[in-house]
Amino acid sequence: MARYASMARKKVAILGSTGSIGTQALEVIAANSERFEVVALAAGANRRLLEEQARAFAPKVVVDAREGAAGLLRAATESGAEIVLAATTGAVALDAIFAAAERGIDLAVANKEAIVAAGELLVDAVARGGGRLLPVDSEHSALFQCLVGEDRARVAALLITASGGPFRGASAETLASATLEQALNHPTWRMGTKNTIDSATLMNKGLEAIEAARLFSMPAERVLVVVHPQSLLHGAVLFCDGSVKAQLCAPDMRVPIGYALAYPDRLGSAPREPAFDPLELLGAQPNSSLLRYDYERVDVQRFPSLALAYDALRRGGCAPAVLSAANEIAVEAFVAGEIGFGDIPTLVGAALANVPPYDLTLLGLRRADEAARAFVRGRLAGLPSLSTGV
Repeated sequence: MARYASMARKKVAILGSTGSIGTQALEVIAANSERFEVVALAAGANRRLLEEQARAFAPKVVVDAREGAAGLLRAATESGAEIVLAATTGAVALDAIFAAAERGIDLAVANKEAIVAAGELLVDAVARGGGRLLPVDSEHSALFQCLVGEDRARVAALLITASGGPFRGASAETLASATLEQALNHPTWRMGTKNTIDSATLMNKGLEAIEAARLFSMPAERVLVVVHPQSLLHGAVLFCDGSVKAQLCAPDMRVPIGYALAYPDRLGSAPREPAFDPLELLGAQPNSSLLRYDYERVDVQRFPSLALAYDALRRGGCAPAVLSAANEIAVEAFVAGEIGFGDIPTLVGAALANVPPYDLTLLGLRRADEAARAFVRGRLAGLPSLSTGV
């Protein structure tokens, strides 16, 4: 730790500090306080937790939902941040994210919607500003790590893994009638409600496939998804010579969060006398005598959300924004008990089929987002039951 004693701490702004990613990021920062300084915290309605965080980290800027997008913009650009962790959901932080990119501030992005909806525009904005775009999702962090030092022209395909969620192996009938409690019972990851439901539908993998295509400039057919229930291998890169480079670690979001915050360094320090158990190092439980990695193909018939995401990716333009916005409203409706689990992809598919195309600009993305939300809300208001289709 003496190595960092004379170094200035990296200034971090966290957008979405009271959510799952935000709270885990603060855990990482608290454990490495000699390396990081929190200069801004922005959160939504959980003002009590935000106040506790503000007392603990004493940031320069603290904003809550009452300030809306303007507050997020202030946290990102007026706090002196060297890196902004975008951990909000939805499109509310887009202005703040783009403003940081244009100013050359590094972006650690855990906001799926920002990359899914505006990935092409954001990659260009980061390149113009001269900062770095650092993925926080475990799968994209894995791909990013595998690609460090590699010639992108020699990449044949990208592979991201799915745990399979709580309904891996479940029948179509079980999925159609799944309860909220069942959908939230994720076998591996600790996530917020929205991300956990997306994991249950496999929409999260569809959104991540779009993210990977945008972040690493890959066409849809070269971004692959495979089910890996152990959740130890998070991403892999297939090269033109047949070699595969993969990244493995425990299913703990603090690992990719820490990698993004510390990049190009890594957190922690190696022990002077390593005494690693090989199986534990590869992900086995302590004292285990066996470790296995299983991989399965995804059944898109049972999980149509994944197919819808690839359809949106191939369409391009604002179609991914429509997909993301429609899914967000459909998930909210499921959580509220307004629709069944199997109705989520039905609503999303209807939005993709009916929302008109918009120009791929920030204004066009906002209009597509609003139109998709309005479309789904309209269907919800007009159809008390979606069981016969939309």
